[in-house]
Amino acid sequence: MNIFNEFEFRIKNTIKLVLPEIDRQSIDLSSVVVEPPRDASHGDLATNAAMVLARPLGMKPRDIATRIAAGLARDPDVDAAEVAGPGFINLKLRPSFWHKALAGLVAAGDAYGRADIGKGQAINVEYVSANPTGPMHIGHCRGAVVGDTLASLLAMAGYKVTREYYINDAGAQVDALARSAHLRYREALGETIGAIPEGLYPGDYLKPVGEALAKQYGRKLIETDEAEWLPVVRAITIDAMMAMIREDLATLGVVHNVFFSERSLIEGGTDRVADAIAWLEAKGLVYQGKLPPPKGQLPEDWEDREQTLFRSTDYGDDIDRPLKKSDGGYTYFASDIAYHLDKYQRGFANMIDVWGADHGGYIKRMEAAVKAITGGEGALDVKVCQLVKLFRAGEPVRMSKRSGDFVTLRELVEEVGPDPIRFMMVYRKNDASLDFDFQKVTEQSKDNPVFYVQYAHARTASIFRQAASEIPDLAMDATTLAAAPLEGLTDSGEMALIRRLCAYPRVIESAAEAHEPHRIAFYLYDLASDLHGHWNRGKDLPQLRFINAADRSSTLARLALVQATKLVLASGLAILGVNAPEEMR
Repeated sequence: MNIFNEFEFRIKNTIKLVLPEIDRQSIDLSSVVVEPPRDASHGDLATNAAMVLARPLGMKPRDIATRIAAGLARDPDVDAAEVAGPGFINLKLRPSFWHKALAGLVAAGDAYGRADIGKGQAINVEYVSANPTGPMHIGHCRGAVVGDTLASLLAMAGYKVTREYYINDAGAQVDALARSAHLRYREALGETIGAIPEGLYPGDYLKPVGEALAKQYGRKLIETDEAEWLPVVRAITIDAMMAMIREDLATLGVVHNVFFSERSLIEGGTDRVADAIAWLEAKGLVYQGKLPPPKGQLPEDWEDREQTLFRSTDYGDDIDRPLKKSDGGYTYFASDIAYHLDKYQRGFANMIDVWGADHGGYIKRMEAAVKAITGGEGALDVKVCQLVKLFRAGEPVRMSKRSGDFVTLRELVEEVGPDPIRFMMVYRKNDASLDFDFQKVTEQSKDNPVFYVQYAHARTASIFRQAASEIPDLAMDATTLAAAPLEGLTDSGEMALIRRLCAYPRVIESAAEAHEPHRIAFYLYDLASDLHGHWNRGKDLPQLRFINAADRSSTLARLALVQATKLVLASGLAILGVNAPEEMR
């Protein structure tokens, strides 16, 4: 149960009872919200209802708030309803309400926190989408985790999620990749190739591809012209790179449902880029014209010429955008329009793209394109992931020997494991830069968030093992715990933990609506802090300890609280793709 949604419903019903003119005037109550108060000492819930209704009713907010508060005070679950400031209403709920909510949480088990705000709606989350020119590196890592976690979060909130990877296999970079692999092929045949020419890929990861080509083709690819061997080598190399990328991502627990090839847009007997341009042209959204020169110093490739332009300014962009290059080929933007049109035609009105920091300037044009191709029915949300800086004990990490110019994802996973990587990549909002220190993410301390949260889960499991050891015949199944005498949970630490647990469904819904998975990581850290803090209090105050063999009633109640905490920690960690360990070694 989302208690905030529950009390929003109750408050709106109370408004209609104490202010019957609401219905007579058909006043919209959709802007009435229920949230946690900014200061926890003010109560459990706060609502802006009086502020929303003041103007349409022509009344002072405090006068409205007084009438609503009086009505809410009669709710059997409300201990106090107080008017604050210009007209906010703060509610304090009775302990019995929290105890019922805790019992419901335990009874719900693994289903607790699941929401239906998505109502089964299809949503496409495209993430990673790195050029297939080498292994995954730290720059790809953050987008991979953010996208994968966001997909899991949306599924938890009731959306039908498709996880997609867009293979950029149609540009000049894959031709350079093929030429690089051809060099390694010649090397595998015994040639001395010397230094890799500038503009090609120098990493050792292409050596196995060269060896495979040599084994399959012998000297055949040396004896033919580039026009003949390039498509062959390109296709084989891209397949090899994508197999490596899949393996790299799998080490992090990232698996996509769909891999979409950019080249497929223009191969196979159809030209879907041309079709997309023609579709826009039929809508009057394409014209021949000149663009104004960019401000400041002109770039070397600036051309003052007539171009095929998309009217992206009609949809909020800064300037109109070219669809074709001077040689008649399509711009990347034209291909991206065709790709997003394909998504829409596959049933995805809602799309989320997770991009790297260097693509931020591309957002407006793609948002404009999606508005155009969907007739305003579709929506694109772009999440930009800022850079990750690697450190070891505060010192910058040197580059990888294998790749030549970056630290590979696999090297990162092999050193610290997937759990610290996945947790820390969402322990900052995606658009904030992130420092990742190898030493800090593996140390066992409160300053290491992933350890702190995982240790909290392990601690809950340890409490149950201790209970089974000290009271062997005590039933601890979910049904028994849900029926425990929870009214005995009255300590401030216990009540704070219950309130935190009951906030979880709201965190899921709000994080899913905002497309912000970092909120889950923040919540888990706060929950872990509540658990550890209360456990530490029990060291000094024996009456607060979770297990008391002489008092089975209080032990059952506290085990119910521990079980609820264990369930929520496991649920949140599952969304993040992080293990919930039963013990820490």
